[in-house]
Amino acid sequence: MHLDQIIETQDGSHSILSHKYGVSYHSKYGAITESKHVFISAGLFPKIREKEVISILEIGFGTGLNAFLSFIEANTKKLKLNYVGIEAYPISEEQYHHLNYPELLETPHFKNQFLQLHTSEWGKSIVIDPQFTFIKHLKHFEDIDYQSSFDVIYFDAFAPSAQPELWEEDLLQKMYDALVPGGIMVTYCAKGLVKRRLKSIGFTVESLPGPPGKREMTKGIKPQ
Repeated sequence: MHLDQIIETQDGSHSILSHKYGVSYHSKYGAITESKHVFISAGLFPKIREKEVISILEIGFGTGLNAFLSFIEANTKKLKLNYVGIEAYPISEEQYHHLNYPELLETPHFKNQFLQLHTSEWGKSIVIDPQFTFIKHLKHFEDIDYQSSFDVIYFDAFAPSAQPELWEEDLLQKMYDALVPGGIMVTYCAKGLVKRRLKSIGFTVESLPGPPGKREMTKGIKPQ
């Protein structure tokens, strides 16, 4: 039985409150607002100017919002994106059917594509449209083992206060290893401890202005 509940954030978009961890999947100040600011503007957009095909790894597929926003950008800007989502605890069918992202983003014509992100078979690559190839893996973040495979990582794990083990140096090292040289990792988290760990691994760390409700966010760059 799913005890997690759908909540409405301040920009009207839905998030999910995790019963297990006592935190929501997105900022209470606006799920869509936060995702656009942290992952699309700071993560995807810098790479559009550099590459014709962009490979993205998302740590914490969750509600599918980051993947859906990336799909919309790929479709409207005619980008080619290869997208990999990692999730250990998928949301329920009832939940993803009730999320209001296609309507709120004024893309009801992409409702089926949003649902495809959730209904596609785990571990199987699908072409959602010519611009967007997608695969999701049902596994713990600790179990990934990619080497120089991605241009961008959306690190969207629960906060260190809820799941500190996901922000330990060994897991962040996996993120570093998964990026190509020049690749970037973006996260909403701006804790000093996390930034120090990223620097110790070898990332060049930038503190960027955060979304509403947060003073800062973090971007890590793997040196060329």
